Amino acid sequence: MKRETTPDTCPAAPALRAIAGRWKTHIIYLLGEEGPVRFNAIQRRLAPVSPKVLTSRLRELAKDDLVWREQEETIPPKVTYGLTDLGREVHEVLKSFDAVGRKFDSVAPEEKS
Repeated sequence: MKRETTPDTCPAAPALRAIAGRWKTHIIYLLGEEGPVRFNAIQRRLAPVSPKVLTSRLRELAKDDLVWREQEETIPPKVTYGLTDLGREVHEVLKSFDAVGRKFDSVAPEEKS
């Protein structure tokens, strides 16, 4: 007997929900490629993301245990972000999507349909 798969029962759904939302995959990819990075460097590399949106996305990723945050008690505070072990696993999946995406880019538009 086949089990029906719905959005709620799809095994990949929790992971997809964790990375859904604008900028999240960009942040994971950046941190995976460059290692731990300070907030302002992330913002510069992902321009035009606003500080408010970037802060929100980083908090969401940290809540889902994909990103860690370290704050130095200086004035002004220095905050660094990096990927957790789970975040590194997601980064590897994103790299696979990147490779597949490049194949789509190389296919002529009439061949895609």
